[in-house]
Amino acid sequence: MIYNYIKIAWRNLVRYRTYSLLNILGLAVGLTCGILIYLTTEFHLSFDTHHAKADRIYRVVTQIRNEEVRFSRGTPKPLGNVLRRDYPMLEQVARLERLHNRTVGVTIARGNGYTKFDETKTICFAEPQLFSIFDYDWLIGEPKSTLSAPNSVVLTEKYAHKYFGNANPIGRILRFDNQLNLTVTGVLKDHPANTNLNYEAYISYSTIAGMTGARESLQDWTNVNSEAMCYVVVPPDVPLGRLAGVFPAIQKTHYSSDNQKVYSFALQPLRDIHFNTQYGGRMNKTILFAMSLVGLFLVISACINFVNMATAHALKRSKEVGVRKVMGSTRWQLFSQFMAETAIIVLIAVVVALMLANVGLPAMNGAMSVFNANMSLMDLMHPEPLLILSASVLLVTVLAGFYPSLMMAGFNPIAALRGRLTTQAIGGFSLRRGLIVVQFFITQLFTIGVVVVMAQLHHVRQADLGFKKDGIMLVDLPKGEATLIDPLKQETLQQRLAQVRGVREVALGNQPPASGNINQFPFSYDTRTKPEGFEVQAKIGDQHYLPLFGMKLLAGRNFRSDDTTNQEVIVSEAVVNRLGVRSPGGVLGKRLRIWNTDKTIVGVINDFYTNSLRSAVKPVVIVNDPVQNRVVALNVSAADLPQTLKTVEAIYTEFFPEQVYKHQFVDEILDEFYRGDRIMLALTQVFSLIAILIGCLGMYGLVSFMVETKSKEIGVRKVLGASAFQVLWLFGREFGRLIGLGFLVAAPLGWWLMNAWLQDYSYRIRLEGWMFLLTIGLAVLITLMTVSVQSLKAALTNPVKSLRTE
Repeated sequence: MIYNYIKIAWRNLVRYRTYSLLNILGLAVGLTCGILIYLTTEFHLSFDTHHAKADRIYRVVTQIRNEEVRFSRGTPKPLGNVLRRDYPMLEQVARLERLHNRTVGVTIARGNGYTKFDETKTICFAEPQLFSIFDYDWLIGEPKSTLSAPNSVVLTEKYAHKYFGNANPIGRILRFDNQLNLTVTGVLKDHPANTNLNYEAYISYSTIAGMTGARESLQDWTNVNSEAMCYVVVPPDVPLGRLAGVFPAIQKTHYSSDNQKVYSFALQPLRDIHFNTQYGGRMNKTILFAMSLVGLFLVISACINFVNMATAHALKRSKEVGVRKVMGSTRWQLFSQFMAETAIIVLIAVVVALMLANVGLPAMNGAMSVFNANMSLMDLMHPEPLLILSASVLLVTVLAGFYPSLMMAGFNPIAALRGRLTTQAIGGFSLRRGLIVVQFFITQLFTIGVVVVMAQLHHVRQADLGFKKDGIMLVDLPKGEATLIDPLKQETLQQRLAQVRGVREVALGNQPPASGNINQFPFSYDTRTKPEGFEVQAKIGDQHYLPLFGMKLLAGRNFRSDDTTNQEVIVSEAVVNRLGVRSPGGVLGKRLRIWNTDKTIVGVINDFYTNSLRSAVKPVVIVNDPVQNRVVALNVSAADLPQTLKTVEAIYTEFFPEQVYKHQFVDEILDEFYRGDRIMLALTQVFSLIAILIGCLGMYGLVSFMVETKSKEIGVRKVLGASAFQVLWLFGREFGRLIGLGFLVAAPLGWWLMNAWLQDYSYRIRLEGWMFLLTIGLAVLITLMTVSVQSLKAALTNPVKSLRTE
């Protein structure tokens, strides 16, 4: 019988090709989205779970409490040594510090040249204990000894090949920042994509002690660098409660009574690191949860389509059911037959979905490139994903096929053979109406999301950031270059660049007004000896910094060009307000102590955003300190830009022949702030289009059902003089009600969800009525386009033909 069910089911699928194709397409599209979203969710949830001690690994994090609480994933550098020395209850302790924008030089074999590499975030200082905490696969080297000596480095396989090709890297020398020679002592296998420890070069932590200006930080308890991290392993027999007194004891020993109230430490589980955005996590779990709901909605919507199409198609098969029952088929046999057809459709849809998912994965990996995503269908070929996939296929088969199969198996054979089945016998309108309302709800909810996200991103692009960003180019200066500290060399470089055709202005500083660097510093004001209750962000800039970025002075003056003491600072209006001073001029000439140095406030400028528009405006001080200059900012003309860039690079290479030239435009930096939102918008748009497509198929099923069941009513109306427009109104009124019901649910839920999303921005739009009117308008337009063909066909059909069919 099973073979017979399958054989007949296949024949019916071939016979009703259009019906079968629509069902397969609808299910396949929904399942494709489900597969892609599952792979994405599973990828993020798997971050750093492959380590054997994952459940016992923690990162120590810092909370800095002033007037507001600041959360840092970093810790003071001495903390790691104290934990290792004084608290043997901890199984392992290791310190790590990520480095930014460093230059690595490699001497080519046989001394025939020198190659330079610019490394952005791939290098770190690390203690050898790190390799005992985390599970690294070693190709060459011994985990316990490779980083025990200063000036040693361990590379990944990819970077060993990048620097030395196929040659043996062990014992080879890397020139780090033109300051140190590092000896390669080990090679690791390349990391998996699902890790936050994605460093490519590990320099021995003991190297820091020999670096100029870095030794002092090893004993500084108030310097909390977000890139200087500390990891610990808690033994399995030590409850976390036993560690509760460790950090308060450390604070009491190493901080003054005032600082004990400011600095506190906590343990962050390894599994929380990827998701906790307070401490630099890159993926919000709420987004994953929302994506999972989206996938579930789309699969449910596809199942709704199948039910609608199947019940609409039931009338065409009513006589077949009647004949089968007269010939002796039981209700169970008919149910099994129709379920077999559903199972075949679902299995074909699964195959098509896997092919479509394979086509869509490159785009999904591209969208997740910031996480180095490398998802593939092979990720499904593991016991747990296979079990979930199999269970999902079975569930979809039951959800899609159970009701239509049960309904058709229950047809009255006499009524079926006579063609007198009522709409109630094939499910009536109530169920289908409810299902279509759910689809309209899903479609309109997605549409609201797209409209709001697009409006917010447009709002962000048009926002006044408080400074000029267009046409501003940044060129990185060497770090640790001794000659760069010489103000004369900086002035000469600045003058040469200012003479380049296409360069309007040139300024020196350490970063643009808005950047990813959000480090804040304590300071004291005027005659007060204690630090203020809030911290400030510090920007380094010369006398050209303010005019180049178009920042406005509200009081006082800019830096003087002849100031050689570098004791002047300029503050933002937010500093004045937070200090409680009534007018900007009230702070001029006052003392401001920062970095253990007394400076004088000479100017007050307008407030500006120092990070993305999610953050509120922060208080800022601008210091003119040539020693800390890290970038050259150039205001360049768009005319003949390639030649300008080429000339700038030539001058840079002349000044710093051993460095890697690198430039970036400020608007590119700002765009990075919203990369996640753009990914979210793209995914929302794609899934919205898919939801609309599935909804259109569902509406096609319903209108087909209505045409079948209302053919006699339409014929009578036309005989009695109804126009084609009045017939169309029958369908329009029906779908108008369903759109309205879906909107009544989608509008308040969409408002609540998008309002919650907007709270993440300090500078945000307001939800307005036009967004919801646009949503329902699009729903009406899409519905009209979907049902118009079938509706017109019914309205223009000869009424005599319609009456004869009953």
